[in-house]
Amino acid sequence: MTKRIRILTASWCMVLFCVVTLAQEPVVNVDPHRHPNLAEAQRLIAQASGAIRTAQRDNRYDMHGHATKARELLAQASEEIKAAAEDANRGRR
Repeated sequence: MTKRIRILTASWCMVLFCVVTLAQEPVVNVDPHRHPNLAEAQRLIAQASGAIRTAQRDNRYDMHGHATKARELLAQASEEIKAAAEDANRGRR
């Protein structure tokens, strides 16, 4: 019975980990016509996050949290780029 509980617990932990990881995807939401360089930076961030996600799958998510942390930082960088674009928009008025 305890082996079954351990397997079930491990399965739920893996599902939870995947959900949390997918929820932290960087967003590409800068208008490329107004800010082409910032939009390109966001696109590259999303591409990098995808490459890290693939590496996580290939390594069975055994990277001691470093890949997840990198993806979190990429999502944060994408948010900062959006903030920079919004500030630039306010300055253009």
